[in-house]
This record gives sequence, C-alpha cells and structure tokens, in this order.
Amino acid sequence: MSEIQITQVSVPEDVIHLGIGQPDENLLPVDKMALAASHCLNPKNRKILQYGRQQGDGNFRTSLARFLTHEYDVTVNPEHLFITAGTSQALDLICALFTRPGDTIIVEEPSYFLALHIFADYQLNIIGTPIDHDGLIIEALEERLEKYKPAFVYTIPVFHNPAGVTLSAARREHLIRLSQKHDFMIVADEVYQLLAYTRTPPPPLATNDSSGRVLSLGSFSKILAPGLRLGWIQADPALIKRFLIRGYLNSGGGLNPFVSSVVNSMIELGLQKEHLHHLRNVYRERIQAMSQALRLKMPFLKFSEPHGGYFLWCQLPDDVDAEDLLAIAETHKTGFQPGVRFSSENALHNYLRLSFAYYATDKLVQGVERLRHIYQ
Repeated sequence: MSEIQITQVSVPEDVIHLGIGQPDENLLPVDKMALAASHCLNPKNRKILQYGRQQGDGNFRTSLARFLTHEYDVTVNPEHLFITAGTSQALDLICALFTRPGDTIIVEEPSYFLALHIFADYQLNIIGTPIDHDGLIIEALEERLEKYKPAFVYTIPVFHNPAGVTLSAARREHLIRLSQKHDFMIVADEVYQLLAYTRTPPPPLATNDSSGRVLSLGSFSKILAPGLRLGWIQADPALIKRFLIRGYLNSGGGLNPFVSSVVNSMIELGLQKEHLHHLRNVYRERIQAMSQALRLKMPFLKFSEPHGGYFLWCQLPDDVDAEDLLAIAETHKTGFQPGVRFSSENALHNYLRLSFAYYATDKLVQGVERLRHIYQ
C-alpha cells in the first residue's frame, strides 16, 4: 500500500529542495497550539462551534487588531479587519467581487507565481510591470496605466516574493495617488510584513490609505502555521461591507470561526508574540548561513541578502536558462524554483528562487553544496 499523503508538499528524506516556500515542520508550534486549543475549548465558550459572524469573530478581531497595532507601531481598528481563510482564499474572493472575465489587472514582474494561477482561473488579462530594489517602478506603472484600465494592481510591497525587495515610502504614497487618478484597486499581498529580521519595513499600505481603495492581505500561514488557513484583509469599512453581503458568507457565516478562536487564545496568552520572536531569530540565522554558502560555493550567482521574508532571488549569467539546470539539480537531489514561473511575460529565464524557510541551517548549507554542481 502506498503512503497516504496529507500535505501539499512531500519531499523524500534524502532530497533537499530549496524551492519550497513553506515553514519547516519543526517550527510549527504544536505544544503552543495545543495549549491555546485547551484554553478556548470549554463549556462556557460553546459559541465558537457555531456559524461565525460574517466579518469574523469580534473577540478575535479585537485581539488581532491589538496584536497588529503593537507589531506595526500604528493603530489598527478591528472594524477595518475582515477574517479570511488565508490569503489565497482572499485573492479568490477579491477576483470574484471586483473583476469579470476579460478584465485587465497589473502585476509586478516578477510576481508570486501561484497568485498568477488564481488570476488565470478568473480569465483575467494579466499585464506585468517591472520592479527594482525599491519595489514597483512607478514610472513604468504610469506608462501602463495610460494604456490599460486595470481593475486592480496586485503588489507584494514588503519582502517581495520572490525578489525580497520592499516598496519605498515615497512610492507607496505615489501608488495610492495613482489609484485615485486612474480609478483602480490596490491589492497588497503583505504576508511577510511581520517577518522582518534586520530592518523594519513601512506599515501596511492600508494603514496609510485615505482613498478607500487598498486591500492589505495578511496571513497566519507564515507566522504560525499554514494548515490553519487563517488570514485577514485590512481595508476601509466601506470596502469590507462589499464582502459581507456575498451569498457565500450569508450561507456559511464567517470564515474559520473555530480556528479564529484558537488563534485568539494564542494571542491572548502571549504565545503568538513569543513564537513570532522565535521565528525571526531562526530565519535571521538561516539567511546568513545560506547567503554565506552561496557566496562561497556559487560566486557566479548575483543576489541581495533580504531583510525579511522567506526568499533569495538569484540571477544567473544572461545566457543560462534556469529551467535547463533544474533537471541537473534533481540528479543531485536538490531543487529550486526557476524564475520563469514568476513571470507573466514568459521571461526571467536566468533567475531562480531559493527559500531558507523549509530547512535548518545545516541542511541549507548542504543543499547549496549540492546546488553548486548544476553549473560548472
């Protein structure tokens, strides 16, 4: 009988696949989650097993707002939060609510490749626009806005996936002004906002939004556990109301009310803050170890050490196709994500994305040692 698979990704023990953008299973806080579940499960708290409020449990939104206020160092109001079943589901909801098949959206080049799959599901016309070390290049975006009328611009403004860059404060303000001028929504995928290791990023885009056009997406997948399927949208209450009248929510109630209650206990008991502090320390060490190994073993790779997030975005020589090297990497029992997967234009062939989140430091160094054999 073949082994029953229960997770999205299953890697043989003898393989070190550096393309996996998921947390190390050893970092998933089973003991803390068990304590939080025990804390919230009691006869006086039976309502957590009922259909949830459409916007999300009020107690949880209050705790989450307080937690985010402390972490962002800027006030977050519970009424500006809508609880989702993770960021992927949030993107799906946004597409259902704000687009129709054939609508144009603008994404960064590169962009999160699985978000591109969600947009393709809705038959959207996807237009790429370039980024640099300060994030979205505003002048290039303006050129595209003169030609297209997008339903929204999808941006990853902090510790970008895959590029690792963060959108500067000046460009953030300019982007919001452009959304007013050209009448489009801004969908800001900010799941790495709280995973800052050496430099504090600007607060989420929605915290500076006076236009009522920004949807900031957050998630517990990166700061607690992906299997929770729990996240949030931060936005103007008028925008949030548009989600709440959907038949999907009227029928099924709020999203993940029970899991919300468990995570509420994680926050109230101080366990989420403790775990987040631990993650930052671990990932900071992993970045340093992987970066040092890459400089020593693969000096032909160009990359900038990120200040947060999960990834290193690496550039090969111009005449090298990362997809061609992937098959070679597999023979050395390693792997990566080739850059073309992050392109809406079938470009970026000489780039690759590496993750330091899935493996401990010794495995990362060993993986780089294997990876160096792909390009001689």
